[in-house]
Amino acid sequence: MEREVTLMEMLEAREARAGRQRELLERCNLPLISFSLNIAGPVKNGPLIRRAFREGMDRLSSALQTARVKVLCREETDRPTGCEAILAVEGDAWAVKALCAELEDQDRLGRLFDMDVLAPDGTRLGREGLGKPPRACLVCGKTGKGCASRRLHRVEELQKVTRDILTDFFAREDGDLLAGQAVRALLYEVCTTPKPGLVDRANNGSHRDMDVFTFLDSTAALLPYFRQAVSIGQETAALPPADTFRRLRRVGIRAEQAMFAATGGINTHKGAVFSLGTVCAAAGRLWTPEAPWAAPERILAECGAMAREEAEADLAMIGEQAAGTRGEEFFLKYGTRGIRGELAAGLPGVREVGLPALEEALAAGATMEQAGAAALVKLIARVEDTNLIARGGLEGQRWAAQAAAGLEGAVPGQDTLDGLDRAFIQKNLSPGGCADLLAITYFLHFCGERGGEKK
Repeated sequence: MEREVTLMEMLEAREARAGRQRELLERCNLPLISFSLNIAGPVKNGPLIRRAFREGMDRLSSALQTARVKVLCREETDRPTGCEAILAVEGDAWAVKALCAELEDQDRLGRLFDMDVLAPDGTRLGREGLGKPPRACLVCGKTGKGCASRRLHRVEELQKVTRDILTDFFAREDGDLLAGQAVRALLYEVCTTPKPGLVDRANNGSHRDMDVFTFLDSTAALLPYFRQAVSIGQETAALPPADTFRRLRRVGIRAEQAMFAATGGINTHKGAVFSLGTVCAAAGRLWTPEAPWAAPERILAECGAMAREEAEADLAMIGEQAAGTRGEEFFLKYGTRGIRGELAAGLPGVREVGLPALEEALAAGATMEQAGAAALVKLIARVEDTNLIARGGLEGQRWAAQAAAGLEGAVPGQDTLDGLDRAFIQKNLSPGGCADLLAITYFLHFCGERGGEKK
């Protein structure tokens, strides 16, 4: 629970800050930057406020580095009264003030930054010395201190605007990061080499109409879609999961069109549009500004909740009409549920096979590429892949699973994988469904890594 602080605590914190400023001025005889946040109300700290402070510190550090302003002393505190930092820097005090004012005016988030600059003699430098107007009111946008001094806006208004600024900023930033991780996952998948029967850096596998560059073009074209998928999840988080899925499917049709336009009509990522797009939307539904990176198991469970109703309805309708896709044909002929069934179940192939295999191999010292190849082999051995059925029938699917199962138990070496790759190519088999699950495995691993960071 975020703690409310008293007026006395705030006055004591202000006095302590002034004392530290005096000490550093005497010791360093350099300009000081004193950075804190403008947070209205009795709650001055918490996970979201810390994220904003860290963002401000990152911006400040980057700006100082770019301007070649050396930081000789840096102190940070994190207390119930708020996060604060004091930096002693080498440089002209007014130049440093101009740099800090630019950061304060950069965007709406910067409006919450309070970056005071003190000259070596202790003089506090004001914005008017730079020819800049006073800062605008957080609520109404009027310049000057009139609103604050006259208390024209209730604390609740200020708190709501502050919360909106923080939420909007991190929703956009985290949405971009999640979409970037989805693209990264697809790039890792295609670059993992060797992969039995699949396009990789060494060869085109069992494919004659595509190569690694076809996948790079397709991946680049899908970035806006993954960003939109995350946004759909964020925007519909309060609605039933099935509503998110239905809205996502409409957007997915346009994503497929963008993919085909980028590849000249070649199907590189149609399965990933459906599956990885759903995972991105699930991550968006679970997003909060305080905890943006949900645990992989929660994301997979949300995928199941999103897809289950539509998937079951789709599969039920297949028996009432002619099959329109190869997946529907296989469902009628063999009872295979394909990626729709996999999503409806919360992607058990990823949860029980792919992700544990990847993490186990990494823990054993394998490189990411070696771990990815090991995860793919286990997926081929244990997950029903309609792409294999399409190329080799049930017999081809069973052969591929048995061949991959023979390599389980350790991280396969390159020679072993090269041999399996040649055998898959000879039989014209390509485990494209498992490749999509490998991409999701990579994505969730990346999310797990980010979830452990302090933001």
